[in-house]
Amino acid sequence: MYVYDEANNLAKAIQESKEYKEYEKAKKQVQAIPDMKNKIEEFEKIRYDVQVMSFQGKEDKEKMNKLQEMYDILNKEPKIKEYFDIEVRFNIMLADVNKIISESVKDLL
Repeated sequence: MYVYDEANNLAKAIQESKEYKEYEKAKKQVQAIPDMKNKIEEFEKIRYDVQVMSFQGKEDKEKMNKLQEMYDILNKEPKIKEYFDIEVRFNIMLADVNKIISESVKDLL
């Protein structure tokens, strides 16, 4: 059970991290404004579609252009830009944690 205990400790540490708390706060702020929330949800849906297509080896230039246009427009809104910046920092932290874990077992995979 030791590994599971440590995984639970890691989950708690992530939730207590500066990155998590900032992301949680920023997300609540933008979701409290219906117009911002809707724009971000639309952007995230298109971003997800583009990522899925990329994993499948497909490319939709129209969707990619729309995604870039939306990002450029949304990034001009200070609260949304801040949200995106904080989201990136949070995702970098998660990626770093995943990399550390993956590297610990790379010899077996």
